[in-house]
Amino acid sequence: MTSTGRTRPSGPALRLTVLIGEHDTWHHKPLYSEIVHRAHAAGLAGASVFRGIEGFGASSIVHTTRLLSLSEDLPIAVTVVDTEDRVRAFLPQLDELVIEGLVMLDTCEVVGRTGPTETREEGKRSS
Repeated sequence: MTSTGRTRPSGPALRLTVLIGEHDTWHHKPLYSEIVHRAHAAGLAGASVFRGIEGFGASSIVHTTRLLSLSEDLPIAVTVVDTEDRVRAFLPQLDELVIEGLVMLDTCEVVGRTGPTETREEGKRSS
């Protein structure tokens, strides 16, 4: 257990990825932020948000960062990794939140992890 009381997975895990638009909202706040805060409240091991530079979805409109583009609603990926049971227990909350978007599950294996209570000696030079 970490100092926050959360356990971090090691070994087989499930990766949840939610693809949404940058301007998608939930009650006037960014949808990606709501997903992260709910994942945190649910005690999941961790969540990260990644902003894409270009992509398209069901609308077939290409969203890009290029200056000449008319669209700036860039793709956002929210990724959560934890045990399969914990991730699957979180899915009903996404049903409520994600109206337009794509929710994906992938099996994965956690092979390395670091945290605030762990120290890493790699890259340090001895004098």
